[in-house]
Amino acid sequence: MRKLNNTRVVFALFVVCALTALLSPAGVAVRARSETPTPPNLRLTPPAPKFDDKERVAELMQRRERVAKSIGPQSFMILFSTEPRVYANDVDYPYRQENNLYYLTQLKQKGATLVLLPGNTKAREILFLPRRNAAAETWTGRMYSAEEAHQISGIREIWQNIEFEPFIKALRNRQPYRPKQSNVFMSDLPADMPLTNDHGYTALFDAAAKGEAGLFMLVPGDGESREYKYEQRFASEWAKTASGFSIKNAWPIFTEMRLAKSPMELRTLQHAIDISIEAHQRAWAAAGTAKWEYEVDAVMAYTFKLRNADNWGYPDIVGCGPNATTLHYQESQGPVKQGELLLMDVGAEYDHYTADITRTFPVNGKFTPIQAAVYQIVYDSQEAVARATKPGATLSDVNRAGTEVIKDGLLKLGLITDRNSMQYRMWFMHGTSHWLGMNVHDVGGGRPMVPGSVFTNEPGIYVRLDALDQMPFGWKQEDWEKFKTAVRPAFEKYKGIGVRIEDDMLVTADGVRWMSEALPRKIADIEDFIAKARRQSE
Repeated sequence: MRKLNNTRVVFALFVVCALTALLSPAGVAVRARSETPTPPNLRLTPPAPKFDDKERVAELMQRRERVAKSIGPQSFMILFSTEPRVYANDVDYPYRQENNLYYLTQLKQKGATLVLLPGNTKAREILFLPRRNAAAETWTGRMYSAEEAHQISGIREIWQNIEFEPFIKALRNRQPYRPKQSNVFMSDLPADMPLTNDHGYTALFDAAAKGEAGLFMLVPGDGESREYKYEQRFASEWAKTASGFSIKNAWPIFTEMRLAKSPMELRTLQHAIDISIEAHQRAWAAAGTAKWEYEVDAVMAYTFKLRNADNWGYPDIVGCGPNATTLHYQESQGPVKQGELLLMDVGAEYDHYTADITRTFPVNGKFTPIQAAVYQIVYDSQEAVARATKPGATLSDVNRAGTEVIKDGLLKLGLITDRNSMQYRMWFMHGTSHWLGMNVHDVGGGRPMVPGSVFTNEPGIYVRLDALDQMPFGWKQEDWEKFKTAVRPAFEKYKGIGVRIEDDMLVTADGVRWMSEALPRKIADIEDFIAKARRQSE
């Protein structure tokens, strides 16, 4: 689940308030009152994982080799870096590299392009980088030198990015290409190597002459892409001007590769999850005295900064009471009230890998019987999803297992009258699971689970205040009136309650491991944690 919010603004206000307290005449007293209490049972984030450079580079090289084998010697691949995203006028959002380019290189440089040429006998991979610019670095920070880019990625053929256009023009015309020596930052090729018949491009050009060569790119399907517009434009122009090369979609290659996470990836993802767990627990402690949702959200943002997370993996969802019934609640501006439930769907991103964790807990630390009844159904649905998880299962399989429990629970509560109909979609309108990794909704599609794949387990029940005011699409008026009459008593009892529980699950050879299991989930465990946290702050 995701939304847009004011995390940066809130955090800035948090810092301003802290500085004001420090500079005030009664600074010590004010500062003591403003500190977020540290619960005695808080799970502090373990140190960030560290990887041996040789191990890390070896894995990147193995990934690129897998891609090369997938596209074959008669094709080549182009990966462009992300274009900067404009926040307003001349202000950009913080830069975040395109996932697949990062997956193959771990380079965060703007203006970078990777070309893979599996059939080339001279240079199988070429990295195009901007030349370092002292004036630009003064304003925006250090750019990669060729040596730094090589140390990070393991790539040894590095050219200045102005060579990309003439290089591509030559390939389009099935002509070999050598860059100007002044624009070669690093290379294993002799500087004076002539363009003879042994130029390295023979396999690719022979295939193009037969109309059998391919250019692999990240080109989504029909319609304009929100993220890959430049790739779509490039592919369109290439198709108009290049003969013998067909555009091929690179997405299936990366989907297959990224579905199963390596041990290095899992350690990175676990760290993002650990940061998120600490943030949730700190927020639980602070929520008892908070007046507004944004105060609780600020604790999450503070913890992410405290533990050096890159960012949130998706904008925070922090909704109290009826606000918890909106799936992608946006504002975080509502009041936090004693006696109501607070839903927090918040996950940190660390080194391009994102957690996705949701907990719903009582602001005052104790579930009412009515709240507990709804919560337990969602908890039991999570358990059913976990039991159904195994290699070979699909997200649809585990969704069905969790949904059956939700149906039974809603029938017991009186919120539906027929468990074999679609009535349950009134109160549970999303699936239980999606893949997780470099995106909060990661690649994988309908593929079966394999050991190393990670997904979310997030059933929910949402009794919106206006749920019975409008007939859902596809219902008949007569059926709608009967349904409203039948469920009205239960609706009046449970209205305004929204519960979602979400954990991050690693598929193992014999089942599943809960990567976020350190964050309390059972009713008794949540209440116990909150009680201990609140006692310390009294």
